[in-house]
Amino acid sequence: MQQPAPAAILFDLDGTLADTAPDLAAAVNRLRTARGLDPTPYPLLRPTASAGARGMIGVAFGLTPQDPGYEALRQGFFDNYQAAMAVESCLFEGVPALLAGVRALGMDWGIVTNKPARFTDPLLPLLGLDHAGCAVSGDSTAHAKPHPAPVLEGARRLGVAPERCWYVGDDLRDIQAGQAAGMRTVACAWGYCGAVEPASWGADYLLPTPQALLDLLRVAHGQAAELAA
Repeated sequence: MQQPAPAAILFDLDGTLADTAPDLAAAVNRLRTARGLDPTPYPLLRPTASAGARGMIGVAFGLTPQDPGYEALRQGFFDNYQAAMAVESCLFEGVPALLAGVRALGMDWGIVTNKPARFTDPLLPLLGLDHAGCAVSGDSTAHAKPHPAPVLEGARRLGVAPERCWYVGDDLRDIQAGQAAGMRTVACAWGYCGAVEPASWGADYLLPTPQALLDLLRVAHGQAAELAA
């Protein structure tokens, strides 16, 4: 049976719409240099960027949230990042065309991220994403992804039923959240993707570029138009 075309698209932010890893890595490396340590090589930090402070501190210092000293590093990381959030961060190639294409197809789009609102709210205008239909941050609901609450809140804010939304992300937690919310899910291979191969996540689609997603949406809407004719 033909799936209905989506009415809205919800996106993760870091590693999906925006390449924020350079500034996240710089924030954690400032912690290291302040302690007389050499910077952690960027290629080691980049794959964990979608995990935020937990990922950056885990690689740079070998600590988890349960370890002594982690919380002080976390607060220092947040302070460093807030002071320089958009020095090198930018939208991934093809994202502006994707978002314009989504609008041209008559769909709304929004952002659902685990990034705290203290960073999301000032960062979106700096990246040119303040025209999103909604922006749900990691502390906007009682639970963060992989819980479905944030993506369900995104659908609510857009006024679209969850089953008419697709959720796009570059982390296993994104796919788990979207699935739990009853949405079709897209794993974006152009993002950070972490240490787990995205082909194993069970997403409905695994796509290599933003253009590939736009092409898929155009096909879905074209098929829907044919069926309605």
